[in-house]
Amino acid sequence: MEEMNNEMSEIKELSVGDTVTGKVLKVEDKHVLVDVGYKVEGIVPISELSALRIETASDAVSEGDELELKVKKMEDEEIVLSKKEVAADKAWADLLKIFENNDTIEATVRDIVKGGLVVDVGVRGFIPASLVETHYVEDFADYQDRVLSLKIVELDPDQNRIILSHRAVVEAEEEQKKQDVLADLEEGQEIDGTVQRITDFGVFVDIGGIDGLVHISQLAHSHVDKASDVVSEGDTLKVKVLSIDKEKERISLSHKATQPGPWDGIEEKIQVNDVVEGTVRRLVSFGAFVEVLPGVEGLVHISQIATEHIGTPGEVLSVGQQVQVKVLEVSEEEKRISLSMKEIEEEKSQQEIQQYETDEDQSGFQLGDMIGDKLDKYKK
Repeated sequence: MEEMNNEMSEIKELSVGDTVTGKVLKVEDKHVLVDVGYKVEGIVPISELSALRIETASDAVSEGDELELKVKKMEDEEIVLSKKEVAADKAWADLLKIFENNDTIEATVRDIVKGGLVVDVGVRGFIPASLVETHYVEDFADYQDRVLSLKIVELDPDQNRIILSHRAVVEAEEEQKKQDVLADLEEGQEIDGTVQRITDFGVFVDIGGIDGLVHISQLAHSHVDKASDVVSEGDTLKVKVLSIDKEKERISLSHKATQPGPWDGIEEKIQVNDVVEGTVRRLVSFGAFVEVLPGVEGLVHISQIATEHIGTPGEVLSVGQQVQVKVLEVSEEEKRISLSMKEIEEEKSQQEIQQYETDEDQSGFQLGDMIGDKLDKYKK
């Protein structure tokens, strides 16, 4: 009797809500048997093993494991225990601190469900699809078993509800990266960027975490009608920083400024006395500007347009007209080219006269015998 009383005294007295330590004796498909020092073995149903969905009890525990458990139900021949509730109590306390401090937590994606992802944070956490990335994700299959950095956006232990966001972490990282780039950026700096968006007025270029604008006028030295004629989305573009507004996070860039100018080496491309073809771009009171190379215009002074006197350049020329011009002067330093149409006409006339005289000499007749004083008048 005394021995029996001693054994009874060694049996734990348990109540619902108590926390006990038990050793796993047997693992069945849908429950686990544990020894918690009570007169009967305790049972942990599969639903009380994990906050997440599992197929069999062996997915969560193995025989011989030491578990911390909470008493859920007490009867003479049965004691029901929960591993999930002990883990949840600890998890909620930790999660509350993380939430209050706005800290980041890492968790593994355990399930992909309609509308988002389920993660294990000690309790079942949910990431809505809209909070997974900063961009739209069509298929979440690749996220299974991935470890994600997360921010807690909603926490309600009473409702057993925790909403998390991976997007918030990505946005915070991008913002920090943007601020780092802004801090290091300087006017005049030349860097490589990636074309992100093309608009009617220019191109937005990612220069390492922040976008800058290359206005359409800064894409090339020559006139550009559409930005898409020059670049495509995804292109790598060398740009120069023109201006920075750190407060408004606006950056003005130029691709044109990184390229050789149309006037660079112009004296090697075009030389005095060259005859070149060009396009009339502008008419002004004192002459016409003719584009002889992309981005390079020279001036034909009104006195150099025609052999006869004219009142305005528009009497002879029109914008868009193709003309031949002779180079009178070239200055790369001053970005100036002087051109003449008149000299070409005079040289052409002189050549015609010389050719005519040569032909007459060969035929045995004198030009003067045929046209007399008219030739002298024409030469003058």
